[in-house]
Amino acid sequence: MTPSSTPGTPRTSGEPSAGRPPLITRPLMLRFVSMIGASVSFFLLLSVVPAYATVSGAGFATGALMLATVLGELAGPRLVGRYGHRAALTAGLVLLGAPALVLTLSHSLAWIVLVCLVRGLGFALTLVAGGALTASLIPAGRRGEGLALVGVVSGVPSLIALPLGVWLAGRVGFTPVAIAAGVAALAAVASVVGLPGRERTPGEPVGMVAALRTGALVRPAAVFATTALATGVVVTFLPLAVPAGSSGVVAVALFVQPATSTAARWAAGRYGDRRGPAGLVLPGLLLASAGMLITAFTGSAVAVVAGVAVLGTGFGIAQNATLSLMYARVPAAGYGTVSALWNLAYDGGMGVGALGFGLLAAPAGPAPAFALTGVLMLAALAPALRDRAAATAPPAPAGHPAKRPAPTAD
Repeated sequence: MTPSSTPGTPRTSGEPSAGRPPLITRPLMLRFVSMIGASVSFFLLLSVVPAYATVSGAGFATGALMLATVLGELAGPRLVGRYGHRAALTAGLVLLGAPALVLTLSHSLAWIVLVCLVRGLGFALTLVAGGALTASLIPAGRRGEGLALVGVVSGVPSLIALPLGVWLAGRVGFTPVAIAAGVAALAAVASVVGLPGRERTPGEPVGMVAALRTGALVRPAAVFATTALATGVVVTFLPLAVPAGSSGVVAVALFVQPATSTAARWAAGRYGDRRGPAGLVLPGLLLASAGMLITAFTGSAVAVVAGVAVLGTGFGIAQNATLSLMYARVPAAGYGTVSALWNLAYDGGMGVGALGFGLLAAPAGPAPAFALTGVLMLAALAPALRDRAAATAPPAPAGHPAKRPAPTAD
């Protein structure tokens, strides 16, 4: 292990790049294959299945998918710890892909819900096992940049597959799209064979219960969940909030938000590798909050686009900074739990945001609800400031070593 790859030691801008470990390796490229397969499979059907279930069953289908995903994320670390990353990732791809092949055998709501439950569990395993494996394949000294690259590789297929699935279903029918989604995940299983097998990772395993009791992990997860909340609100309610006839503005805004998020995630990764990610968490939160406040001026096309751009920037910064920070605070044996906790913050934040905003918008209207959401997000300043203070605390005096967060297994 070279000095530049020592865990927890960011490379400064004055260090030569010659000693930096390579970022793109054969195992990481193989991991990208399984990542793209899972992303394409999941997002091809994300909006197609509700349409197949019709209006009466759409909510049940999506609800079952997300419920199974959350439950799978909770159980994922234990399964990864018992069977290893490769076996859990393979199981996830199979559970995600195989049910899609038989989705259209029945139009029964019970059948659709069952398929969604199994696919949600499979997707959760690909997130937890795949996320932990990906983190182990990225040199610690380039973790921020590596995670930014991972975000691009997984994000671009989702941006393409989501609208493509709806477009294809309207032209060739549901069955071909479902089969394509199934094949995408199952074909990616072949790439898992070339990934590292079960290896003994340094440090003690970290259980979910222990992680939820560890402030050093919960604080950044809470901040990220808050920025995800704002993203869930915008994606769900922006089309309903802007004046009628402004669909073009909505289309531009919903492109700008993920585009700025991806760019900011990359920039945050590069910065975090050199200066450390801890200082980026607070700016990410503040930008996301400001973006919501700007977006509240829904009658102005400029304000809407500018607002989602600021929100996307804050969200991208928080994405990279919080995940990098959480990985740095656990041993390698805890990567699976960090992946699960971070994804729970993502899914939970988006879900709570959509539900909570609906309750706010009903009596107040969309525009005031956007502004109020931006203000309420500032409650996450408490964990952000506390974490910033803990990260910048001076070293303990000699004879009184500082305690490094060390969660233990459940």
